[in-house]
Amino acid sequence: MKSWAVSDSLKQYHLENWGDQYFNISPGGNLTVHPRQGLGPGVDLMRVIAEAHSLGLEMPLLVRFQDIIRHRVIALNEAFKKAIIENNYHGKYQGVYPIKVNQMREVVEEVIDAGAPYNYGLEAGSKAELTAVIAMELPPEALVIVNGYKDHSVIKLALMGVKLGKKVLIVVEKLSEVFKVVELSKELSVVPLIGMRCKLGSKGSGKWESSGGELAKFGLTTPELIFAVNYLRQQGFNDSFKLLHFHIGSQVTYIRTVKDAVKEATRVYAELRKMGCKLEYLDVGGGLGVDYDGSHTDFESSMNYSLQEYCNDVVYSVQEICANEEVPVPTIVSESGRAIAAHHSVLVVNIFGSIEVGNTPLDLPEHDDEHNVVKEMRYALQNMNLKNMMEHLNEAIERKEEALSMFKLGVLNLEDRAKVEHLFWKICRKVHHWAPDLRYIPEEVEKVSKSLADQYLCNFSIFQSMPDHWAIQQLFPIVPLHRLDEEPSRNATLVDITCDSDGKVSKFIDLRDVKDTLKLHPLKDGEPYYIGLFMTGAYQDIMGDLHNLFGKVNEVHVFLDETEPGGYYIEEVIRGNNVASVLSWIQYSPAHLEKEIKGLIDKKVREGVIKPREGVDLQNFYENVLQGYTYIDTLKPTLAHKVDTDSVSGSSESASGTGLLQ
Repeated sequence: MKSWAVSDSLKQYHLENWGDQYFNISPGGNLTVHPRQGLGPGVDLMRVIAEAHSLGLEMPLLVRFQDIIRHRVIALNEAFKKAIIENNYHGKYQGVYPIKVNQMREVVEEVIDAGAPYNYGLEAGSKAELTAVIAMELPPEALVIVNGYKDHSVIKLALMGVKLGKKVLIVVEKLSEVFKVVELSKELSVVPLIGMRCKLGSKGSGKWESSGGELAKFGLTTPELIFAVNYLRQQGFNDSFKLLHFHIGSQVTYIRTVKDAVKEATRVYAELRKMGCKLEYLDVGGGLGVDYDGSHTDFESSMNYSLQEYCNDVVYSVQEICANEEVPVPTIVSESGRAIAAHHSVLVVNIFGSIEVGNTPLDLPEHDDEHNVVKEMRYALQNMNLKNMMEHLNEAIERKEEALSMFKLGVLNLEDRAKVEHLFWKICRKVHHWAPDLRYIPEEVEKVSKSLADQYLCNFSIFQSMPDHWAIQQLFPIVPLHRLDEEPSRNATLVDITCDSDGKVSKFIDLRDVKDTLKLHPLKDGEPYYIGLFMTGAYQDIMGDLHNLFGKVNEVHVFLDETEPGGYYIEEVIRGNNVASVLSWIQYSPAHLEKEIKGLIDKKVREGVIKPREGVDLQNFYENVLQGYTYIDTLKPTLAHKVDTDSVSGSSESASGTGLLQ
């Protein structure tokens, strides 16, 4: 039998497909991160975890690799630069980062710093975002694009930015905004920089297909666009119309969709130029995808094009239409956010237990007076072989359903029902064991194998850290961070620590299909087991909510430095929320809660129910909980323990993996 190697884990988890050369496995079986896309040594994530523990940080832990952000910004700008040279394009590219994708200050500052040589700017889509953006130090030629619906204060903020010497372009989303911009510009004596978003006939592809097209939420119809142009001319602001904008949705999976939309928008640009508009910029919006599953297809969690192909097709399409229409080419602007931020952060989660379906810790012995349905189930188990497997499996399914009906009617007692279920799962385990020997695997056998998957208990909240998986079934790569030189032998799904039944991950990436389970290693008593949730840097950080009041996780920012041990250093530690802080957000006063608890404790002390010393200990414990991390504390002793089944039923079966904390 072939021994398992690191190369097998690379294939098992498809790292070479979705990882884009940012992730690899060390010879010792640990997952490594390579922020320079394969160049230079990698950072061992297990070493980062150990250092985080030494700093007193518990899991879950968000690890940001700021150098990946820098690399992504440079890669995007250089790809457009290459496309411009190859197509002999007589204009330039000047992108912006939409901060809604990840507004964390450290992320945005890294984008600004990396993009400075390219005059890379920022996009704001709300009042709060714009308030932050116009105060940031950008290169003088960098653009600030203001999208989204705008009230008086948003427009005034944008015009204030223009007055302060920044290139702030107000993108008109609906016709009434044109009137507001003109009115405030006159009031403030500012020459505005105006963009207009047009609604295209072209639609996007993938999950966000409906966000584009003629029924899109934002943008002007063709008649509205022409009306707005004429209105600006009448008001003496014809020269202020600088940018034409369109957007066909996030995570566009099909490159043909991109080309069609760019060609249509460039036709509009060309016609506006012929009408006398002095447009300088064509903003192709966002949509540049990320290949989450590595399949390189137009599946919704993938994309059938590369970064360079995207840039080439955008530049070529604009060039072709402008040449045909005999108009000057515009400066191309894009608002790529997902492609910049997704790769840079990894959520590290510790698994602290598992639930093995049907692996009952008790073995109920056979009795002469047990019900016939139990005897029939025993017969199926004892007489089952590879040839008659399907016959006995179908029989077992019928007997199980029959037993449930009989129990509801009061015909079957609880112990016999338990025996039926226990025997049924033993039959299922036999079927699952024999399945690989079948030439053709029937649908019933596939269902059995799926139902037998372990549930690994993970110390995180999906609603906080992977909201898109819950909300829109977005797939994210998930990989063990160590033991990758060992064969993963357990089929598992992941469940989080929330009390919501939706707090689970039961869909996983695959090159050909979506998998229902993930291969993981058996848990070992007394040894931690860590997995990484990858590509979560776009939207997940900022969209997380307060479901179950878990709050933000602990966070470290890692930078490459070959002179440091391990080739990196932790530049910043941001501690996650404690219990007191999340309670404060929802209007609970921690001080008041402490006072109330003290009152209850004092009352019980006076009544003699508890002793004074015990009361002090309980008060201290409560206050410590308020100041503690909101997630499961796996570093301290717990009351949960392994059950000694021998002392319960005389069985020799182990309780390991029955859902009790190990």
